[in-house]
Amino acid sequence: MTATISKIEVFSIGMPLVGTFTSGGVSKNVTKCVVVRVTAADGAIGISSIDPSSTAKSPHTGPELAAAIRERIAPALIGKDPGQVNRIVEIASKLTPLQPGAVVGVELACIELVCRRGGIALYDYIGGAVHDRLLFNGWVGELPPDAAAAEAKRWQDAGFQSLKIKVGNDVGKDSARVMAVRDAVGKGMKLRMDANMQCTVEQALALCRAVKSCDMQLFEQPTPRDDLAGLARVRREGGIPVMADESISDHQSLIRVIKADCADYVKFGIKQAGGFLQASRMLATAEAAGLPVVLGHGFGLDLSTTAEIMLAATSRNVLAGLECVGPLKVVDTVATTRLDISRGSIDLPSGPGLGIDLDEEKLARYSLTMAH
Repeated sequence: MTATISKIEVFSIGMPLVGTFTSGGVSKNVTKCVVVRVTAADGAIGISSIDPSSTAKSPHTGPELAAAIRERIAPALIGKDPGQVNRIVEIASKLTPLQPGAVVGVELACIELVCRRGGIALYDYIGGAVHDRLLFNGWVGELPPDAAAAEAKRWQDAGFQSLKIKVGNDVGKDSARVMAVRDAVGKGMKLRMDANMQCTVEQALALCRAVKSCDMQLFEQPTPRDDLAGLARVRREGGIPVMADESISDHQSLIRVIKADCADYVKFGIKQAGGFLQASRMLATAEAAGLPVVLGHGFGLDLSTTAEIMLAATSRNVLAGLECVGPLKVVDTVATTRLDISRGSIDLPSGPGLGIDLDEEKLARYSLTMAH
């Protein structure tokens, strides 16, 4: 019989960012994350982290998810088999139906425990890796053209082969920024642009026309998440492949996007999908529908980032240029080693599990309870 869960620890972490980041009109200089550690009766442990987006509202903020795990999920899972992940997810989901993020943290920690115990990496749990090297995607914020061009050049010089440019809803400023970046990096770098839902259909189409000469790889989420008809129109008339991001919140929403025929690519991360296993299933669904996936989320600790890297390594349908780039935005890690993706690529990480151990001192240093 497998040793059962004896303890679940939850850490609310406030990790300072290397600067102030603005996305979708929201600015922040700290990312509030949750670290979970599950311990079994035989001493085996599993760890994970979850990173709510900068726009997360109650009850989906980091501290609220931490409380949900600590107060509701953890007591119900003591004595349960951590290897029965489907049952763990079922129990946790019933206890926190409005906070799927809390379930994700516990699920991933249990899977990580099973992998550590078996001496295998996370990707081996779902069939093994098909990539030996992973590439990452840089980003340029809503900057003036000269500053955007300089920033893009820095990414290129560091070794990045693809780049995302943030755009808003000012066609003149946005197109000038995109064109300046394309001029700066030449033809070799793949360029994406991301509106974070800020455009009307007409603004999106005007921007597509304005940057027609820039050979854009894709245009991410120009219209509001629920406007799939608008997204479909931009896709039909804009001349640039469209990617759905905020429109994807779970497996069902992925199906809606597929049925609406409104995207050429889809994007999600493990938390956005509803868990590691759910994300793996969604990768398969997207591949069956002929939609390549951009994997990752923008702000994250090394744990969740490594989980997404390992998930991406299992599928050839994941587009090169992962967007799990959180470690580039934070000042430190809560692990004993630091994930280095600063050159735009890394060799496939190895396990067991995530191949990461927690640093007790740093868990305490960046604890939100210590800070407040």
